[in-house]
Amino acid sequence: MKLFLILGIINGFLAVALGAFGAHGLEGRISEKAIATWEKAVTYQMFHTMALLITGMLLSRFQSEGLLTTGGWMFFAGIILFSGSLYTYALTSIKTFAMITPIGGVAFLIGWVLVGIAVMKNV
Repeated sequence: MKLFLILGIINGFLAVALGAFGAHGLEGRISEKAIATWEKAVTYQMFHTMALLITGMLLSRFQSEGLLTTGGWMFFAGIILFSGSLYTYALTSIKTFAMITPIGGVAFLIGWVLVGIAVMKNV
């Protein structure tokens, strides 16, 4: 429980910092398309930061620890793979990084399914 709360707090901080860096530090240094890619990474990181925080809170309340824990790790992996690959792609334009992004998207989807199943089992 505590681990996902800490990961959520760290990722929330990073999402805000990376969003500000993208808006102010990258302006004029990378293309508008790359800025849009950066913003997409920040948006998904922040959404799934909230998912990590919610997962941490649910772990203190529900019994489906295995489902919730795995779901939380999928959210964290998704942030790294999805957002991380988009940040890197925005900075480098190396298409290989963009090819990693869908793997992170699948991790997000798995996380949502697992947390959803855990909630349905406990409500």
